[in-house]
Amino acid sequence: MAEVRLEHVYKTYRGGVEAVIDLNLTISDGEFLTLLGPSGCGKTSTLRMIVGLEDITKGQIVIGNRVVNKLGPNERNVALAFETYALYPPLRVYDNIAFCLRARGVPHGDIDRRVREVAAMLDITDILARKPAELGGGQKQRVSLARALVREPDVFLMDEPLSHLDAAQRAHMRSELKRLHARTGRTTVLVTHDQLEAVAMAERIAVMDLGVLQQVGAFDDIFNNPVNKFVAGFIGEPPMNFLPCTAASQGGDVVLRATDGSFSVKLPPELAHKVNGHSSDQIEIGIRPINILAAHQPNGNGAVEVEARVFTFEALGEEGQLAATVGDQQVLVVTPATERFERGDKVWLEMQTKRLHLFDAKTGLAL
Repeated sequence: MAEVRLEHVYKTYRGGVEAVIDLNLTISDGEFLTLLGPSGCGKTSTLRMIVGLEDITKGQIVIGNRVVNKLGPNERNVALAFETYALYPPLRVYDNIAFCLRARGVPHGDIDRRVREVAAMLDITDILARKPAELGGGQKQRVSLARALVREPDVFLMDEPLSHLDAAQRAHMRSELKRLHARTGRTTVLVTHDQLEAVAMAERIAVMDLGVLQQVGAFDDIFNNPVNKFVAGFIGEPPMNFLPCTAASQGGDVVLRATDGSFSVKLPPELAHKVNGHSSDQIEIGIRPINILAAHQPNGNGAVEVEARVFTFEALGEEGQLAATVGDQQVLVVTPATERFERGDKVWLEMQTKRLHLFDAKTGLAL
């Protein structure tokens, strides 16, 4: 196992396309970290630079106290499980797994032992004699993982490993990969755009966008304390609502008024001081759908309630998802499973003010 450090790493492709910009990230020895972000954010380029399939434009990568910039993939003792499995169709599963060991001249007895050990670990001993065409998607994924793990790497990398599996297989493989990491203790990096995968498996999440690392931390930290509007909107399902407002003082209180005049919210003291210390009065409220209550009638409990109209409603079994029109904005709300709403219904939305997030309207940075 080994620590991985990326120090001021850049990757610029032909034509000046900047895929990764000044990336500084440390992955601790034995840690399971996820690189999370939308397509094109630079996460796969980062993974390929760690393994040595892409040259670094600038900066350095350190694996286990060795600078590996000039080392080939075979010299880094790093293994990569590809998104597309990349199995050899003519070869049996056993030979697919053993291929890299044979290429390195490992003795036959050691090859057989290591192949059978990793096959038992991934529960694929019974398919060692089959060829890839005879396997299902979940089995192919296990073989791809086995082929990477049989090398006994210091660092184990996975590029969207579950993207071709159905929902049931993904759920099963998430738990299997978590168990596998606990058993091997290897430094592991997973690339995905699926936050459920990131949350289910990783100890820390590194969120990227447009080649720039946005925030690193445990899911709870990122979910509850996003550093900017992008992270706040990307993490969480359904996504956070954003409502543009103007800050004003009213009777000693700080009030945020919607720019379209549809509502106003008096901020609690712990949020008011953030606005008072901010240079601009143009603020965006961020609030998650789970922190809004929807009702057919006003509660009359003194809370701030916003009148809205139902645009769409979806009953999803364990919960409902309501899209309501507030002024010029659409607001998503998660509702109890027992509630039902019809398009065009008048509803009242109560925002839990202590759960508001505030962002600078220009920079998108959290206050």
